[in-house]
Amino acid sequence: MRFGARMFKTGLAVAIALYAAMLIGFPSTVFAGFAAVFAVQPSIYQSFKTIIKQLQANFIGVSTATIASYLIGNDPFVVGIAVVIVISLCRFFKLEKSAVSIALIAVISVMETTDMEIYEFAFIRFSSLMLGILSAFLVNLLFLPPKYETTLFQHIDQVTKEILQWLRVTTRHLSDDPSLKKEIKRLSGDLRRMDEIYALFQEERVYLQKNRLIRTRKLVVFRQLIKVTHKSFSVLKSIQSVDNRADLIPDHVREELVQEIDHVLHAHEHMLLGFMRKIKRHEQHPIQHLSDSNIPKLVDALLDLYQKNETDYLTFLPLATMLMTYHYELEHLQTLLSSYDQFHTSEKLEILPKRDLE
Repeated sequence: MRFGARMFKTGLAVAIALYAAMLIGFPSTVFAGFAAVFAVQPSIYQSFKTIIKQLQANFIGVSTATIASYLIGNDPFVVGIAVVIVISLCRFFKLEKSAVSIALIAVISVMETTDMEIYEFAFIRFSSLMLGILSAFLVNLLFLPPKYETTLFQHIDQVTKEILQWLRVTTRHLSDDPSLKKEIKRLSGDLRRMDEIYALFQEERVYLQKNRLIRTRKLVVFRQLIKVTHKSFSVLKSIQSVDNRADLIPDHVREELVQEIDHVLHAHEHMLLGFMRKIKRHEQHPIQHLSDSNIPKLVDALLDLYQKNETDYLTFLPLATMLMTYHYELEHLQTLLSSYDQFHTSEKLEILPKRDLE
């Protein structure tokens, strides 16, 4: 079992919320702890949005509970009606699930039987919940702020290496089909996670003007890196789907297929290493492996086979399409990296030890 940063921050936020509630003197500190649990988010920007939404939900819950208590009372049946009303209002305002949970906690806590005046009791409960929300925001802001840029590139690097490794093995018919299918399923999950990290990195705000331009360029480069990784995965799936029919391809075409795939795989690897500044990059010259590649000629060979025998070679057409797309996206990535190098030649990404973001 691994302890991620978010797990640690949740526990810390709850502890701070409970201590703060005790110091202020709230009659019940548990509600501040509940609010802190729901308010911890994976990014600072999401945490800020959560404060706004949960403030709205808290206000809806406390206001509904206060009005219902004054007009009808706090009978359990009335509490149930108030809960239904609050859920309806939260859906109307399109609040997320965590905000709805805060609103329901507010309703139930305010309509609890007490000797206090209802408005005073409602204010205490509202303040207690807001204390928990603010505690979670401060923890997100000050403790272990996520470094999505380096984490994202690390994820791209790791997933790409695994895909390229399996491509090399599969093109030489050395892979075990059940194992490959299992790996493809796992890699699909890794790619989804990679897209999620990019979304978190993309929504983070940059407040200094001088950093906005470089961040914009990085977003473009990262988006293309991710796109190329997806294309390499599509090639792997295409090769896996036709692997059992590879004997239908003439030997010279099969050898050319392996050779051309090796060229693009080397080019892909060199681009990643160059972006990390682990090898020298040449801004004025294309990567040799990519320029040596002749994917269009290979695709023409596969199309000729298809025209001679449509039935046998129909399954190879998707592979030809994937290879052409992969090659094109690599060329585009090379252009973006060369442009990026012209402005940021001295910058080097910091690759962090792998850690769980959740």
